[in-house]
Amino acid sequence: MRKILFILVLLHYGCSNASHCGLQVGDLLFQSGNGSLSRAIKEVTKGADGRSFSHVGMVAADSGGRLWVVEAAGGGVQLTPVDSFTRRGAVAAAGRVKEAYKPLIPDAVAFAVRQTGTPYDSAYLYSNGMYYCSELIYDAFLYANCGTPFFSLEPMTFKVPATGEFSAGWTAHYEKLHIPVPEGEPGCNPGGLSRSEKIELWEFSADN
Repeated sequence: MRKILFILVLLHYGCSNASHCGLQVGDLLFQSGNGSLSRAIKEVTKGADGRSFSHVGMVAADSGGRLWVVEAAGGGVQLTPVDSFTRRGAVAAAGRVKEAYKPLIPDAVAFAVRQTGTPYDSAYLYSNGMYYCSELIYDAFLYANCGTPFFSLEPMTFKVPATGEFSAGWTAHYEKLHIPVPEGEPGCNPGGLSRSEKIELWEFSADN
């Protein structure tokens, strides 16, 4: 039922929470976490203007105007109250698709919400029936754009730029999964999404 309520109000752009009235449905929230996996992500990726991001989610609203974030996190694709999302980790920036692309937002958010319950993709392999955070956003806008890529897939690297060697964090991560590091496989990351020319980025904090 909750999922249906979200789909019915995707055109809602208001805000009943005064602390987050700068946000709109479809906005992207970029986090910069400090956990071991977050550090590994930031070590091998880059965001807009040299910033580092480790996670991204998309804003949705329910029938009462309460804001949520649809995200692929450790428990799978889930709906998280925006206040809980911002308290959980530092939200370093927010992104909004430019005016020309706003007609895509309702279908993109609806797609993302429909994925609720999909397992988290800890292998970071594109199109394997699971989702990691930026992959969910990529597929949501791919769907909304009728199968034409909106964001870009790029060859993934798990190597530290300064050394050209695999990050120790990523080496340990894939050893635990008993699979090879998927170096060069197509994928995306929060930093890459933040660099898209199709969105406008601004500083954001829990006090906005």
